[in-house]
Amino acid sequence: MTRNHPHVSRPLPEPPRIGPPDWASVRADFPLLEREVHGKPLIYLDSANTGQKPAAVIEAVDDFYRHHNANVSRAVHALGTEATEAYESARNRLAAFLNVRSDELVLCSGTTFALNLVAYSWALPQLKAGDAIVLTRMEHHANIVPWQIVAQRTGAVIKVAELNEAGELDLEGLYALMTPEVKLLAMSHVSNVLGTVNPVREICREARRRGIVTVIDGSQAAPHRALDVGSIGCDFYAVTGHKMAGPTGTGALWARRELLASMPPFLGGGEMIKEVRFEGTVYNDAPHRFEAGTPNIAGFVGLGAAVDYLTGLGMEHVEAREQELLAHATEALAGVEGLRIFGNAREKAAVVSFLVEGAHAHDLATLLDLEGVAIRSGHHCAHPLMQKLGVGATCRASFAFYNTHEEIDAFVAALQKVRRLLA
Repeated sequence: MTRNHPHVSRPLPEPPRIGPPDWASVRADFPLLEREVHGKPLIYLDSANTGQKPAAVIEAVDDFYRHHNANVSRAVHALGTEATEAYESARNRLAAFLNVRSDELVLCSGTTFALNLVAYSWALPQLKAGDAIVLTRMEHHANIVPWQIVAQRTGAVIKVAELNEAGELDLEGLYALMTPEVKLLAMSHVSNVLGTVNPVREICREARRRGIVTVIDGSQAAPHRALDVGSIGCDFYAVTGHKMAGPTGTGALWARRELLASMPPFLGGGEMIKEVRFEGTVYNDAPHRFEAGTPNIAGFVGLGAAVDYLTGLGMEHVEAREQELLAHATEALAGVEGLRIFGNAREKAAVVSFLVEGAHAHDLATLLDLEGVAIRSGHHCAHPLMQKLGVGATCRASFAFYNTHEEIDAFVAALQKVRRLLA
């Protein structure tokens, strides 16, 4: 394995890909997509829930366990050195993918952990009674519940920014909420239900002018679009590895260096320290201060491979491909009688949430599964948004670059068949 220094300055961008990939060949990289369910070819339309893994990622995890398995940052023997280099190499590659410094990137189990890290290590020590936190109506529970805990413990209050009929943020209303008592704004880059892509750069600029710290949930953005996190102007940005072709239990929190340096540890234990005495402990520097215990080493090796894979495709090509699939699906679904789509933002990721008149979301999803079509049904960890929409649940079809136009046509045909069965 090549030695990579864990602390690098802002990386140079990758050279642009000359042209889009051969998407049929790309699809062949994903072994699971070849299987059948209920005797039907699998049509996997649940990538917003978790993305499928290319063979390169599976093989990287397998190779680590077969040839390099050891703990990191502890042993001086060959395996320990190789494991540490592989782990820190994954940090470097993910930092390059996000265009941030690797010494500002905390590796963790995913966005939920990352948001809780900000809540416990930044917000709890900083906020007090009379302060306010702004959230948006479209947030995932992972970007609501930690802030409710902070509010309960500090006496701060939560304000909610609402949406327009298209499922876009009401920006005038959001800015009106940014009063002097607001200390924190937490919001998603892309809605996991509506697919709405929020203008985070503009919103963070307005928040910064008012001295408001910003936390962006990038779970649904990182797998689908090129990111330059530094140019967004936020203070914290969280990503989840399993949605971006990587293993489960992986993710990261990026934070401004000065904020990380000022934050106390979230968890205590091994490898987050410099020296421990019963009289007191000297903590490690960030980001390692926030990485107590043995990490998911093999998972991060796989995430490094996933980043390499996505970079090789070219995220601009990934986004363009998924926009083609979204346009095809939106047009095809318009021909389904009684179908209602939730969320028609002008800028939207490849997610379609819908209901069919007279049919429950779970019934639709169950019957579609019998046709080989995997979609999500339920509240999508977004109860407040469901309440706003006036429904208990929706179906959600979410597309990735490895899906095909033929799969979309088969999905719509299956939906028409299921609708007739439920009529």
